[in-house]
Amino acid sequence: MNHNKILELLENDARLSVQDLADILNEDKEDIQSSIKQMEDEKIICGYHTVINYNRAFRNRMILAFIEVSCTPQRNKGYDQTATMIAKYPEVSNMYLLSGDCDFLCLVEGKTMFEVARFVSDKIACVENVISTKTLFVLKEYKKSGIVMIDSVDDNTADRLIVTP
Repeated sequence: MNHNKILELLENDARLSVQDLADILNEDKEDIQSSIKQMEDEKIICGYHTVINYNRAFRNRMILAFIEVSCTPQRNKGYDQTATMIAKYPEVSNMYLLSGDCDFLCLVEGKTMFEVARFVSDKIACVENVISTKTLFVLKEYKKSGIVMIDSVDDNTADRLIVTP
């Protein structure tokens, strides 16, 4: 059973049924179901999500902010202890260890900019070993999970200026 092919198909369309997957992969339905269950139990498959274009939705979307976090690594533990403390907050939807100017990048969700700012100052900045934070608010989403979230712009070349060297 090709687990990678199942993962690829589900990643592209989580609405595929077990029967759809069996038909696509030319495998037995029970084998596919067993493989998916095994990957869920092993936390390889951690959930199924819908990508929502909040630019077009009729409800207010949550405020999104990327929080850059710099911290001091712990002896014999590295960044894991600090990351675990920050990742436990429900406001943090994604968190990554990075190379570069900051150590972590967290995607934080809140109802208002003030709520996000308050969360950063009252919770993340107070975590032991955190040296600094930098908040970057998302103003508009253009692409999410590989899906373009904006309508195509008309290519109106008559309105463009001619550039010459």
